[in-house]
Amino acid sequence: MDGLTGKVVIITGASEGIGRALAVALARIGCHLVLSARNEIRLASLALEIANYGPPPFVFAADVANQEQCKALINAAIAHYGYLDILINNAGMTMWSRFDELTQLSVLEDIMRVNYLGPAYLTHAALPYLKSRHGQVVVVASLAGLTGVPTRSGYAASKHAVIGFFDSLRIELADDNVAVTVICPDFVVSEIHKRALDGKGQPLGKSPMQESKILSAQQCAEMMLPVIATRGRQLITSLRGRVGRWLKLIAPGLIDKIARRAIASGH
Repeated sequence: MDGLTGKVVIITGASEGIGRALAVALARIGCHLVLSARNEIRLASLALEIANYGPPPFVFAADVANQEQCKALINAAIAHYGYLDILINNAGMTMWSRFDELTQLSVLEDIMRVNYLGPAYLTHAALPYLKSRHGQVVVVASLAGLTGVPTRSGYAASKHAVIGFFDSLRIELADDNVAVTVICPDFVVSEIHKRALDGKGQPLGKSPMQESKILSAQQCAEMMLPVIATRGRQLITSLRGRVGRWLKLIAPGLIDKIARRAIASGH
């Protein structure tokens, strides 16, 4: 991972899950990190952990759903380090409810604002600096951005939007030599499942996943490092995800059954 050593990297959603694991992994290979999330206490504990591996990270609490806070995050990172090499859009939220049982439709707006508009806001603010360094934008999407998933309709919609947006942006930025990398994890152990919103817009409070049977955040982060280092186009973390892309073209009904079974089994 020599190509990442010394790079200035912003990670959103760094306080938990994939973002936290990725921050530790990048710190270990010598990246200069900007850690952002809403939870300042968790960010502070992560900063202390990372300080054991190298330079202390820069911490900036922000809500990606707020455009002005996104601008402030980018400005603060540039003020601190002077430049930016990689923006990792990782912050996200999800839902767990059939659409016909959803009583608070504002859930759909909240999810779209965090999962799609947040990365768009941040990337827009960061682009002048990324262009000057021939940098890279990374977005953590989901397998749900490639196919439909029951009880996750609003989440799947937001991730479809994310993938469409960043695939389009990749083409626009080709002449600027700014790479765009889309990460599509399968189920990963993360606090996002406990915070998933139910039909009334309230957090579940516990994960509906069988966490012993799904990828850990640390495993996911380790899988992400090579594709980030090589400025790769896309990573799908599971075999069923990679195979599913092709099955969807020739046997879409089978993919619907697989998605239904995955949600029902929790893995």
